[in-house]
Amino acid sequence: MPNERTPKKPREQYRLRTRLIHGSFATGRWDYDHHVVPPQSSSATYRLSSVHRGAQGFVEFATPESRRAPIYIYDRLDEPSRGMLEENLAAAEGGEVAVTFATGMAAVSGALGVLTATGDQIVAHQILYGCTHSLLTSWLPRYKICTNFCDLTKPESLTKVATKNCRVVYLETPVNPTMELIDLRAIRHVVDRLNEGRPEAEKIRIVVDNTFATPYCQRPLQHGVDIVVHSLTKDIGGFGTEMGGAVIGSGTYFNHLMLYRKDFGGVLSPKNAWPILVYGLPTLAARMVNQQKSAMQVAEFLLRQPKVRRVVYPGLPNFAQRELAHRQMTTPDGSFAPGHMLYFELKGKNGDVKSAAEAAERFVDYIAEKSYTVTLAVSLGQIKTLIENPFSMTHASVPEDEKIRSGLQPGGIRLSLGLEDWHDIIADLEDALEVV
Repeated sequence: MPNERTPKKPREQYRLRTRLIHGSFATGRWDYDHHVVPPQSSSATYRLSSVHRGAQGFVEFATPESRRAPIYIYDRLDEPSRGMLEENLAAAEGGEVAVTFATGMAAVSGALGVLTATGDQIVAHQILYGCTHSLLTSWLPRYKICTNFCDLTKPESLTKVATKNCRVVYLETPVNPTMELIDLRAIRHVVDRLNEGRPEAEKIRIVVDNTFATPYCQRPLQHGVDIVVHSLTKDIGGFGTEMGGAVIGSGTYFNHLMLYRKDFGGVLSPKNAWPILVYGLPTLAARMVNQQKSAMQVAEFLLRQPKVRRVVYPGLPNFAQRELAHRQMTTPDGSFAPGHMLYFELKGKNGDVKSAAEAAERFVDYIAEKSYTVTLAVSLGQIKTLIENPFSMTHASVPEDEKIRSGLQPGGIRLSLGLEDWHDIIADLEDALEVV
């Protein structure tokens, strides 16, 4: 028997924090009426009652209409644990469908893979996560898909770069790692102008990596974006134990995304999907509320330090794009939500860039060896506070002159606030500042 519980109010009338915990409530993916926690699927293949049913499953595969009662055939095609996570991710971002992948980069590859073909152009922001930059500049050119970069904090710059072959505008906001924001509605306005007179198949789509903000702090689809991508490994997973990625958007992209995932094989394992479904997504709001509080305390502390040249955090009163931050980075109920990521730079002797980079290296190395609350590690969005030097680590694949030209300094430090007591985090940072 399917789940017969029927809430008095539609799910959409409950706040996001509640919906992240209870999800779809009743799902056609799996009847688990007697389980308070959804069970985990662990079968690579599924028994079929007849050849006709098997054939029907292949015919219905990747059609949104069959999502409520799919015929399961093989894990790489579809399975229930991953399917329930996808339902809840779509609801969290306000999208019609979500398709999950093995990693965040697999999700980025999937989104670009279904939107571009040989001869097409992608226009991207001048700063991107290093692996995304490498995908755009090292691998897609092999398929004659070119990428041009520009400063999308100035949306009109699109008009100077985009050609008639442009099919995608790609960006992160906040930008990894410099924390600049890109005005999504302004980008939508420019893209709409560029799309005038174009046939539907040649229109430019906007793809946004929302990993830094998460659906709790920002929902780009509401600002006119076509597709959102996530690394589920970060805040949505939350605990640093599973990898995953997601592409979220309208139902028109579902068929191609599912077929792309099936054929390229970057499928999220149900054993990785299940913890994100049961532990990660339901606790996202609670974690973000606390991590944001710590981020504000730490940002204000760093702002007062004479050895710190600058601190970039959307929650600070001196944030250069304060008005945009308050307009774009909000919870579903309208509260300002600046996130938990911050970027800062130390001072060098007489403003020297090289000495600033050396100071940053000493600072981070001291933390790696002596700090209890701050861990030197890549990734972000975990319950532990993580620190890294993007210039030499996560963005190492980006050419040095490009990094400097776009504002990424050798001595820049990225900090992802976790759930430790902020007093202890500040004490460890203070100790490290003494050595520089």
